Amino acid sequence: MKFALSTLSTAVMTTMMLGLANPAIAQTEDTELTQQNDVMPITVTQIVDANDPSNTQNDNTAITNNEPHPSGKPTGLTTLIDPITHKSVDNSYPIEVSSLLSLEQAQNILLQVSPKIAANQAAIAASEYQTDALRTIDNPLVFARVSATAYNLDTDLDLSTLKSGLINEVNDGITPPVPTLPDLPNFGELIGERIPDSYELKRSGSTTGAGVGVVWPIYTAGRTTALTGVSDARTQEARADSLLDKNELYNTLIERYFKAQLAIIAAYLRDDAYDTLQKTDHMAQRLFEEGFISRVDRLEAQSALADAQSESVNANNDARLAMMALQRLLRTDYRIKPSTPLFVSSRPLPDVTYFQDLALNNHPGLQKVAAKRAQAQQLHALSDTGYKPTVLLYGYGQVEKDPSWVAGVSASWKLWGGLDKTASLASSNAKIRQADLSEIEVSDNLLLLVEKNWHDVNNAQSRYQALQSNVDLAAEVLRLRQLGLQEGVNTPIDVVQAQTQSLKARTEQAQAANSYVQSLAALMQSCGTPLAFNTYLNAADIQLPTLYTE
Repeated sequence: MKFALSTLSTAVMTTMMLGLANPAIAQTEDTELTQQNDVMPITVTQIVDANDPSNTQNDNTAITNNEPHPSGKPTGLTTLIDPITHKSVDNSYPIEVSSLLSLEQAQNILLQVSPKIAANQAAIAASEYQTDALRTIDNPLVFARVSATAYNLDTDLDLSTLKSGLINEVNDGITPPVPTLPDLPNFGELIGERIPDSYELKRSGSTTGAGVGVVWPIYTAGRTTALTGVSDARTQEARADSLLDKNELYNTLIERYFKAQLAIIAAYLRDDAYDTLQKTDHMAQRLFEEGFISRVDRLEAQSALADAQSESVNANNDARLAMMALQRLLRTDYRIKPSTPLFVSSRPLPDVTYFQDLALNNHPGLQKVAAKRAQAQQLHALSDTGYKPTVLLYGYGQVEKDPSWVAGVSASWKLWGGLDKTASLASSNAKIRQADLSEIEVSDNLLLLVEKNWHDVNNAQSRYQALQSNVDLAAEVLRLRQLGLQEGVNTPIDVVQAQTQSLKARTEQAQAANSYVQSLAALMQSCGTPLAFNTYLNAADIQLPTLYTE
């Protein structure tokens, strides 16, 4: 079946495909927690899925699940249709996924098909590209200018004022006055006759020009470093957010995966109870016909059988719904059947301080707080640069036959106006203090959460072990009641009651196993090492059967 990975740029998708080749591995204090690629073989009961016509195996057929993880090799980026929303998703690749999945296989697939993880990867990539763009802000800026101009000028110039003024200046400028001579001309009037009162100016043509310039900020008082540092810290915050979401998705997967297992076991137990009550009803009919039981006893057996049939149908529907929830998370258009069983370990957990140290060293919530503090520190450094100058080298030259050029250096200080530098520094100092106090609060909450989850695991473990005696007792009582019914010592209602107690005990024990699994997953998530869950899974010495019901 085809899966669609959420939209990313081609470059980011290429990076993701390389990264997805190696599954994430949680780390402990001193050693890296590794995962096995194959879950240990377990015997399961395969039953026919009503919505899967290709599955023709009969109920109660024992098989061994050694199915390898699907290769998931990309066949090239393309546009695919999401099986849930039916929307097209660009820059994706198809992968093949089996309907029978172990938990580890489901975890690896989740990384590839989750839109949230892909969206977070896109956010990280965008922040990284922004940081790369800021790193070159101090580099020399070289630019070229090319111009081409065409012009046409057509206008009348009024020269009368100029003419009058010039005549007066000429006449008044002869000092001392020259006696009037009959043969000497009037110079003012002579000049005035040669200057017209108006002049029509007409010009047209074109000009071209080209030049190369450079601007180089040789000193910015650390502004570029501060801006780049802020962007880097935002990238770290995006990574922490992505890790928080990924850990939460891992926990959601475990929740849905083992809830499906629990629902399947509950459906199987209801079917088993219904089969037992069918035999009891048949025996009650025979005893009633032979006169060994009353009509009331016969009717009670029939009523119990009808109730068991209804409960069986309801339990099967609940199992289908739980499997569908898992299907939605893994974005398939067919039902996912979990093959990793519910489990409980009889071994005690390490001391709670071990897990608390893991949380303080690995939880992404603390990483996010650290990223916030780094941003505040860089903003403080940026605010501090307001008191320092900016120095630039600049130059510009014309590209022509007789070129002209200009070059120089300039320095500028902000003396007044704009953002208040004192208030800006105070704000960044307050943000640093906020981050420091937030780290203390988050650490306290994490330590308390880890201790709470640690106790939940221990409580579920002891609860499961305590219920084993109830299961054994209920099974023995049911066996004796069935024998007593055959011998005529017990009534059908006695068998029904014994069957109800047996069903209750087995269901409660399965629920205790699921509580253990869910509490263990919550503990690993609160430590910031969700994949360490697989290590405890593989080391568990108690495994419930993996069953599938129609």
